[in-house]
Amino acid sequence: MQINIKTSEENQEIIRQLTNKLPAGTKENVIARIALGYSLQNGKKFSTSEFNDYNSKGKEYKDHILFDEKHRDFYIALICQHYEIYKTDENIPKYIKLHIDHGLILMNNLFRDNNNYTFLDFLIEHLDKGISLLDTVKISLDAVKNNNQNIEKTHFGESIKLSIGNILYQEEEIILDFNNINTYNNNHIAIAGSSGTGKTQFALQLLREISEKSNYHVNFIYLDFKGLKNDDLEELNPFFEKTKAKFIDAPKTPFPINPLSFIDSINDVNKQMGIDKFVDIICKYSNIGIKQKGKLREATSEAFISKRPGEYPSLSEINEQLLKIIGDKRDTLTEIIDELSRYNIFKEDKQNGNFLNQNIYFSLSGDLSNSVRFTSLFLIVNYIYNVFMNMESTPTENGYRAMRYILLIDEAHVIFKEKKYQDILEKILREVRSKGVSVVLLSQGIEEFNQPTFDFSSMCEISFLLDVKDKTNTKAINKFLGFSDKDGTKAFRNLEKIQKGQAISNIKEFSKGELFEIKQFYRSK
Repeated sequence: MQINIKTSEENQEIIRQLTNKLPAGTKENVIARIALGYSLQNGKKFSTSEFNDYNSKGKEYKDHILFDEKHRDFYIALICQHYEIYKTDENIPKYIKLHIDHGLILMNNLFRDNNNYTFLDFLIEHLDKGISLLDTVKISLDAVKNNNQNIEKTHFGESIKLSIGNILYQEEEIILDFNNINTYNNNHIAIAGSSGTGKTQFALQLLREISEKSNYHVNFIYLDFKGLKNDDLEELNPFFEKTKAKFIDAPKTPFPINPLSFIDSINDVNKQMGIDKFVDIICKYSNIGIKQKGKLREATSEAFISKRPGEYPSLSEINEQLLKIIGDKRDTLTEIIDELSRYNIFKEDKQNGNFLNQNIYFSLSGDLSNSVRFTSLFLIVNYIYNVFMNMESTPTENGYRAMRYILLIDEAHVIFKEKKYQDILEKILREVRSKGVSVVLLSQGIEEFNQPTFDFSSMCEISFLLDVKDKTNTKAINKFLGFSDKDGTKAFRNLEKIQKGQAISNIKEFSKGELFEIKQFYRSK
C-alpha cells in the first residue's frame, strides 16, 4: 500500500513557514510528521464522512519522502492503534492526510498567537506531555479474543439447592436456591468474618455442596495466596477427598497452565493484543515503568517467534530473551521474571492446557515476594476470566442459570486495598456471570468491600455476615447486605449477640437480619 498524499492548499504555505522555524536545512517532511503526531496527541478522530474536509491542492508527499523506510511502520502503527484497525486497511492514507492537515492548522494557530513561542519550546512541552501520557495510560482490562481456543467446560443446567445452615436452635435447614434467576440476578457471594468465626469452614462447605449437588460438573478453584502451614494441610485433607480436589502448593508444585496460553497463537492481531495484555498484567501488578514494559513486550514477542501455531513460550524462555535485551544491567523487571521462572510457579508446558474441569485448591507460599505472589495470582485470574469470556454464555432453562465454575478468592480484603487490584475484580464481577461463573469473596471485614470508586458488595447478590470487628458500623452493614434502615436495625441488634458459627444474610429464603447457624465443613459427615 503506497501512501502518496497532498495537503490542503492552505497548508502548503503553513508548511513553509513552520519549516523556517527549524534549523536551516531541515526538510519539509519533518513538519508533516510532527503535525501528524500533534494531531493524534490531541485526540482527534475523523469519521469517514470527513474524508473530504481538506482539499488536495497543496504540498505533495510521495511515500518514500513522507515516511522513510526506517520509520514508516511506526507511523502506520500510530494510525492503526488510534482507530483500532489493521495495517492493511485501505483508509490509512486518508487518515494520515487528515491528521497532517489538522495538525498543521493547530500548530499554525499556536505559533501565530504566541510570538515569543519557539519551536524548541513546542517540542519540549509536547514531548513531556507525550511521555506523561504513556506513564498514566489506562490499561485495558478487557478480555482478548482467542479464535484458536479449544477449551471445553461442562456445565450443570438444573437447580442447585444448597443447605447453608439451620434455623437457630432448631434442626430445620435453610436452603439457598443458588442459581435461580428469578430470585437472584447473579451468583456472586460475599462472606465477611473475622479470623476464627467459621468463615473458611463455611466456604469449604459451600464448595462441597455445589460440587456434589451438580454431580461435579461445576468445578472450583480456591485461591489462597497467604500459603498453608503443615497443620492447615492436614485439616484440609478430608475436604480434598470429599470434593476430589487437587492440592497445588506453589512453588513446590507448579500451577498446571502456561499463563500465556490465553493468547491466540495463530491470528497475528489477536496474538499481539494478548501479548500486550500479558505485559500489562506483569507491569501493572508489579509497579514496572514504561521503559521496562517496552522491553518485556519485545522479549515476549521474540519468544513467540520460534513457536509453532498452538505453542506458547515459557516464562523461562521469555526471561532468556529479556536478559539478551537488557544485558548485564539488572532491575526490578528482571528480578520478577527471573523469580517467576526460577521457582517454576507455572507449568512450563508449551501447549495449551486446561484445568477448568477439575477442582483445585491453590496455595501460594507466603515466602515469595509480594510482587511475585500478586502477579501470579492475577495471571491465574486473568486466564480464567479470558477463557470464559471466549466461551458462549450458559443457557437458562426453567428459571435456572446453567453453572460452570466457582472462583473463590480468600483474604479478598488484601485485594481491595489497592485500586490496581480492584479494577480487574470489578470487571470480572460484572461480566462473567453470564458465562455461568460465580465469584466468592472471603474477607475479614465489611468496610473493605465498600471502596471509594466501587462498592463490591453491591455486585454480590448473596452476602453472609459473620462476627466482624466493625459490626457497630451500621452504614457499612446495610451496604454490605443491601438492607434498608429498618432491616439494618434488626441486623445490628442481632450482631450484638452473634456467636462463632453464626451469621446473618440477605438471602431471600430466610428472614433478613435474623441469626442462623451456618453449615461448616468440619462438622459435616
